[in-house]
Formats: sequence, C-alpha cells, structure tokens
Amino acid sequence: MTSRVTLVSPAMSRSLRRARFDDADPLDESGTARARSARGTLRAARRVLVSPTVRCRGTASALGLEATEAPELAALDMGRWRGRTLEEVAAAEPDAVALWLADPRAAPHGGESVRSLCGRAGRWLEVVQESEDGVLAVVEPEFVRSVVVVALGMPVEAFWRLDVPPLTATALSGRAGRWNLRLGQPLDASGA
Repeated sequence: MTSRVTLVSPAMSRSLRRARFDDADPLDESGTARARSARGTLRAARRVLVSPTVRCRGTASALGLEATEAPELAALDMGRWRGRTLEEVAAAEPDAVALWLADPRAAPHGGESVRSLCGRAGRWLEVVQESEDGVLAVVEPEFVRSVVVVALGMPVEAFWRLDVPPLTATALSGRAGRWNLRLGQPLDASGA
C-alpha cells in the first residue's frame, strides 16, 4: 500500500510577518483571504488533521476543511521565548540563540529541541505510514521541516536549511519506509 500525506503550511499572520514565536495570533486579513480563495484546490483525503495552533486552525477553517485537532502535530515548543520576536530574543540572549541555531539538541528557551521535534515528527510519520492512506494535515512550518528531514533521512542540522512558505503543500508518498517528496506547491487555482 502506498501512503499519501499532504502537509499544508498555514496562511500569513502578523506574528509570522514579524518573525514572532507563536503567540496565538490569528491569521491576518490577507492570509484569511488567500486561504479562502484556495478552497477546493487540495486533493481529497480520508483523514484531515490540524495542529492545535490558532494559525493552523484558522487556515483549515478558511480552506473549508473539517479537521480533527491532533496534539502530536503541535508546533515546536518555544518555552519562555513564546510570543517574542527572534530579534528581541537575540538582543536579550545572543549566546542562547546562537546555541539553539547551532545545536539541534539545545533548548535554551526551556521548551523543545529541534531534535525532539524531529523525533516526534518521525514517530507520527511511522504511524501514518503503517495505518493511513490519504492524510491531509495543516501544520506549522517547523513541523513540515521536521517531517522532510525524517522522510529523506537528512541530518537534523538540515532543519534550518529548509524554507516553508505560507499556504503551500508538501506532499509525501511512499511505502516500506521510503518516501518521495513534492515540496512547496502553492495553494491556488493552478492546483496543489
């Protein structure tokens, strides 16, 4: 059996524009409008999931998806940095930010490390591959990055080298632990 997983990154929000670590900020007007205009462009899936973040739930709703919230798809836990911009944190804790960006095991913010997030994403991907066909999930960009790192067997350090634009689809298909990947499909009238 071939498993198919489509990961959709959320639409734009003020926090994303300002490089602010998730602060429960909803989609902005342009993000909501763009997601609404993309309704019907995604391939049907047997199961539709959504990360518990406000931005992901808002994107799923604007896309017209009836999604089940899945805690295992949560964004990277940023601990005490949550709600602050990267610029603010870098000014206040430059050594901690440098460590966090250089070492995927580091979690100087008191939250989750990138390595831990990749482990969580890998466990989810194994379960999906074993038991599901046709999964669509609206998830934060860092979860998409983690799944790509795991699916392709990349070193965790590659996490920071992957960009995930807003409101794009990353599609995986595979069997027996081997995944093929289609990255960054924009959700628009040309299809995703």
